[in-house]
Amino acid sequence: MPELHTMGAFVAAAILLLVMPGPTDTLVVSYVLTRGRRSAWASVPGVALGYITSLTLTLLGLGALLMTSAELFNALKIAGAFYLIYLGIKTWRAPVPETLDHDGRLARDKWRMLTQAFVVTALNPAGIMFYVAFFPQFIDVDRPLLPQMAALGACFVVLGTLNSALYATLAAQVRGFIHSYRARKNINRATGGVLIAMGGMIGLAKRAA
Repeated sequence: MPELHTMGAFVAAAILLLVMPGPTDTLVVSYVLTRGRRSAWASVPGVALGYITSLTLTLLGLGALLMTSAELFNALKIAGAFYLIYLGIKTWRAPVPETLDHDGRLARDKWRMLTQAFVVTALNPAGIMFYVAFFPQFIDVDRPLLPQMAALGACFVVLGTLNSALYATLAAQVRGFIHSYRARKNINRATGGVLIAMGGMIGLAKRAA
């Protein structure tokens, strides 16, 4: 386990980084605004599973492999970019309930929302590279590595999940003021546009040499 002051510094730094909204938070907020707060019960667990997967892959050495293999990094980056663009198009075109009380689609869509939140969170090479660069700053090389990485990883998963849950809670409060079908449809389109733009920026970013 890391020392108490090290864990405190890690938590503070992780919170500052997590509060900046990314594709995952954008997706969770969109679901809540257009399909109701119960959608968070599907999407937020997907976020948690995504963080667990990406952190586990990092611990297993994928992060180090990505740092040494430009081809693998570029392939994973392009795959993530294409998925964000695909998801953006799907979100843009997705139907929304006619009224705020009509959430009948939620039961049918919960597994799809969980899967999409999982993939967006896990299929992120930049996230894995971030773990590789960020976590060692809080590792004591004179102590066993695995317990420290496990503790920091578990802490990050909890913080990331709570962050998405907080975004979902705030979105649920805002949703009460959105009574127009057109407004909710425009939220889908705005979210889709943001996801497409994020995918485009990732895909067009300079590739590793």
